[in-house]
Amino acid sequence: AARTAQAKKKDDLLTTKTGGAYIPPAKLRMMQQSITDKSSEAFQRLAWEALKKSINGLINKVNSPNIAVIVRELFAENIVRGRGLLVQSVIQAQTASPTFTHVYAALAAIINTKFPNIGELLIKRLIINFKRGFKRKDKLRCTSSVRYIAHLVNQQVAHEVLALEILTLLLENPTDDSAEVAITFLKEVGQKLTEVSPRGIHAIFERLRHVLHESTLDKRTQYMIEVMFQVRKDGFKDNPSVPEELDLVEEEDQFTHMTTLDDATSGEEILNVFKLDPEYEQNEEKYKAIKKELLDEGSGSESGSDSGGSDSDSDSDSEDEEKEGGEGGNTQIVDNTETNLIALRRTIYLTLQSSLEYQEATHKLLKLQLKPGQEHELCHMIIDCCAQQRTYEKYFGLIGQRFCQVNKMYAEPFQKIFADTYSTVHRLETGKLRNVAKFFAHLFFTDAIGWEVMGVIKLNEDDTTSSSRIFIKLLWQELAEYIGMTKLIARVRDPTLQEAFDGLFPRDNPRDTRFAINFFTSIGLGGLTEDLRGHLKSAPKVAAALPNMGKKSRKKSVSSSSSSSSDSSSSDSSSDSSSDSESEDEKKKRERRKKRDSRRRSRSTSRRSRGGRRR
Repeated sequence: AARTAQAKKKDDLLTTKTGGAYIPPAKLRMMQQSITDKSSEAFQRLAWEALKKSINGLINKVNSPNIAVIVRELFAENIVRGRGLLVQSVIQAQTASPTFTHVYAALAAIINTKFPNIGELLIKRLIINFKRGFKRKDKLRCTSSVRYIAHLVNQQVAHEVLALEILTLLLENPTDDSAEVAITFLKEVGQKLTEVSPRGIHAIFERLRHVLHESTLDKRTQYMIEVMFQVRKDGFKDNPSVPEELDLVEEEDQFTHMTTLDDATSGEEILNVFKLDPEYEQNEEKYKAIKKELLDEGSGSESGSDSGGSDSDSDSDSEDEEKEGGEGGNTQIVDNTETNLIALRRTIYLTLQSSLEYQEATHKLLKLQLKPGQEHELCHMIIDCCAQQRTYEKYFGLIGQRFCQVNKMYAEPFQKIFADTYSTVHRLETGKLRNVAKFFAHLFFTDAIGWEVMGVIKLNEDDTTSSSRIFIKLLWQELAEYIGMTKLIARVRDPTLQEAFDGLFPRDNPRDTRFAINFFTSIGLGGLTEDLRGHLKSAPKVAAALPNMGKKSRKKSVSSSSSSSSDSSSSDSSSDSSSDSESEDEKKKRERRKKRDSRRRSRSTSRRSRGGRRR
């Protein structure tokens, strides 16, 4: 039952009409390979769907620089069988992008030189499209159709009589819309008509002059007609008939169709729909021969084997590759242009900039399915985008935190980037330095990355620069703001992190210890240096006690009866010198006191004498 249901589902997919259920390309290829009978309806329908997708994809990619490549790829497809699809796709693309009409006209001109029936079908459908739009008073439809017809006339695919017929029809009973469509058409085709039919375009402009003077058109439309006369006077210099880069067909090679408005009666819409071909394999073989002739002719004798369009050429290339592989092993192609890396960076950047919240950005970036080793590039891009901002945005810190919490493998790249950033922090501008410091402070505060990486910082006068000191200042001030001084002091005193903080809070050299104390005190984080201050108080006593050990031993030797004569003499001299110094100090103090007493006495006697005189 399950097999029958699966077979029925497969048949439903194969028998759907054009525009039915979507079949992924991989599944389409698998289904096509599973069918062995190429004359069956299922195989032909799958081939038809593949042809349709290929034609649509190529038409959507065509542009001035790549038109030659697209034409060769179109010739590699069976556009004789799919001519209806090709014409339909070209018309739809031109309607959606009217500014590229000249490109689609050049494409049609090239195809028309090899397959005139396709050019004729295109002109017929455009005329029918224009007539329908004209009857329904659909200005947009008429405008897009006449623009394409105008450029086909410029490329000599359609005859100039068709252009004169359309202009005559539009200006016969002019309205605002019909006059506007006529002016648009005349701008595009005017230069070509001036060259091939000067009398015809003169008659059209006389009709426009009559319309301008006698009709009751809108002021806007009348102004457009006046502008059209000025454009004609300037020789249509802003609207050349064929741009130089699209003048690709020689005049003698082009096939011009004499189709008129009355000749286009049927657009052969049946060609757009799949139809079973009883002679499918024979027709495919015929087109292969045509394709080989076209591609060999286009590429020349030198590059005929590189065309890649014909099956025989691709088979021979694959055989050559197999031979080379058998002789010298598999050849590995290395892309040194880093195209994939640049594309990945662009995708990451656009995702970061277009997301509203950090959760959305993280979700999108996790769905990128990065290859092994690209995690480092993702972390770099997050930090680079954060650094580029005018001010720090917590959005990037939350993204970095989220990545480290979702998968621990992202913590290691961030830690490595922290070490690299600190070693090259002097290269960063002030704004970037501030943003990066605050970003890493967020990661440390949330424990997204380990604090052990702080071990790369050596806080002393010799190993730091002004930039690195600013970086440390911003980092620790931000940590104090996030955590609070109490918790930060507890973190600094954590026994498991002492190795990491040895460089930030050095104890091996009093000079470096004083530098660290002064640094943290100056940035308002003096509370972190309490332990350092206690260490510094105890360290000088130990250091100063070393040279005074001799004096203490000497004093002890004086009191002891078993001291040597040399020790006793040195101790005596030291005691004498100390007593002499003490007596001299006492003498100086006494003299100062005597001087003060004498000054006071003299002042008191002078006051008494003044008082006696007054009496």
